Amino acid sequence: MKVEIQPDVRDIAAQLGAGVPYALKALAGQLTDDPDMGQPSNLPGILTVTVDGDMFDDCPDLSVGYIREPDRIEIRFLRVAPSTEPSTDAQEREQEQEQERKPEQPVDPAAAAITVREVADAWHRITSWLQSNAPDSYAALRTGAGPAAIAALEDDLGLEIPVELRVLWLLTGGDDGVNGWGCGCLPGSEALMTLDAVAAAYRLKTDAQAHEHTLNATRPEYDRITVWKATWVPVVSHGAADSTSGLYLDAATGYLGRWSRYNESRDGELDTLVTYLEETADMLETPALATRDEPGLIGGALVWSSRLSPSLKDEWQRLTG
Repeated sequence: MKVEIQPDVRDIAAQLGAGVPYALKALAGQLTDDPDMGQPSNLPGILTVTVDGDMFDDCPDLSVGYIREPDRIEIRFLRVAPSTEPSTDAQEREQEQEQERKPEQPVDPAAAAITVREVADAWHRITSWLQSNAPDSYAALRTGAGPAAIAALEDDLGLEIPVELRVLWLLTGGDDGVNGWGCGCLPGSEALMTLDAVAAAYRLKTDAQAHEHTLNATRPEYDRITVWKATWVPVVSHGAADSTSGLYLDAATGYLGRWSRYNESRDGELDTLVTYLEETADMLETPALATRDEPGLIGGALVWSSRLSPSLKDEWQRLTG
């Protein structure tokens, strides 16, 4: 059984402690002999295994996620695991909260597993390109969010996060921007929002819609305004420090749409998250395919032409290839 470790996982391992790369290598050896040692996660097709950090010098407890295929294993994400197991009471409360959530439409496990792979592959293409060509932008990406943090956000929003967004957040918890510009690595130099920013934007937009509901009560039906729906999850913001606009993912339809703090008229549906990430990867790997925006570099940072300020035009290098 061949075990592959993604380059970004190796980078994360080096940041978590001197003993973590060795612990990861040891785990890879164990998976070679016992590929099914992991436990099913809340993502179809992803197994997780916990590494006891006490077995290695300078190594915290680790949670490792991997994809199991007939002839190979691919380790997809790595993060520090909680130092202690939750109490039985805490587990029971978590189960009760899960049962209280509004039931969603059944998910096809096979289709969900494909979505997991598509998102992971597209994001791996993006991060691999950034690591090789725009190291400053690569360094601005946060490590993945933990399942507990995503579950807490679900409780806060009162809805179930779609599988494609869940797996993306497991791979990265957001984009901090580069050199104080606040520009992210996505087309338009927009940024993947942190979970805290998602919750704040969702509350802001929900409050705005509540105000419109009050006004709608006095408006004729044809003149009523909807600025936000409960199933819309903010995903991308104008910049790492600028949440005036961005993209949301509609949990009900699976499509992205554009939102704004100022409630301007929105464009129609854009893409699914998968096609959006795949197109971003295509534009980076083959700039000639870029249609919506043009990628380029300023030093070690990725900067898209639509957000290029006049003062930086002389420094900007258009990508070729």
